[in-house]
Amino acid sequence: MADVLGCYTIKSHGTKVARLHMYDWIILLLLAVIDGLLNIIEPFHRFVGRDMMTDLRYPLKGNTVPFWAVPLIGIVLPCAIFGGIYFKKKNFYDLHHGILGILYSVLITAVITDAIKDGVGRPRPDFFWRCFPDGKDVYDNVTTGVICHGEKSVIKEGHKSFPSGHSSWSFAGLGFLAWYLAGKITVFDRRGHVAKLCIVFLPLLTAALVAVSRVDDYWHHWQDVFAGSLIGLTVASFCYLQFFPYPYDADAFWPHAYTFQLAEASRNNNSVRPTGFETVNTPEGHGGIALRDTNLEAGRR
Repeated sequence: MADVLGCYTIKSHGTKVARLHMYDWIILLLLAVIDGLLNIIEPFHRFVGRDMMTDLRYPLKGNTVPFWAVPLIGIVLPCAIFGGIYFKKKNFYDLHHGILGILYSVLITAVITDAIKDGVGRPRPDFFWRCFPDGKDVYDNVTTGVICHGEKSVIKEGHKSFPSGHSSWSFAGLGFLAWYLAGKITVFDRRGHVAKLCIVFLPLLTAALVAVSRVDDYWHHWQDVFAGSLIGLTVASFCYLQFFPYPYDADAFWPHAYTFQLAEASRNNNSVRPTGFETVNTPEGHGGIALRDTNLEAGRR
């Protein structure tokens, strides 16, 4: 049907789709601004006493996965895959909704993560060396609370342990990609090609390795990583299903908007003998869009 109705390229449908989702892009920018503000404000400084320092004396290390690498892994890489599929299939609906969906996934996750970080203020495992870079610890005589004399920005970052941003960002982007690939290669087509799952699990494994690196670098406790990963994967699932069908659906290859566009175009092309549309189960999956000639069925009755 796609060949009959033609391609949906950036040139032919780019302006139409962009205008239709103008408010979505505006809200997306608003989310980016909110997340920026959440990174500027001072997080809650949770009480840290002398007795708590036993679990916060891990060495202060660098990042195995740098901060700048996370957007490359979680956003740029998936978008490159979206672009590759676009240049092969020439479907701008798929490209647009893939990019919009993954950006929403990452930014919603970022806002949730950073808001919780600021509200909880949990100290990182390496907090001792952030607070006392010279190794000379000082405590309040009454409360036994720490009296830090380290660099202010380093101490501020030390109160942002829960949840892990690296973990949530990675699973938000790569989790969305896993859903996307599952639909594109029809993982759940009931033909038993279990090897397809390896392709779907690869992004999730990459995200998991990024998350594990945060524990290895002593920037996060394991609970931080678990919570961040759960947040990212949950948001990714909601955002994907907002734009695309379930991977086991007969129309899982393309976004909802494209399927609706095909249905509308078919109605316009059948002006003499209108064709109705209904959702039916197909041998390939569930919920496919099938064309039903209502005039013909009426004549048979």
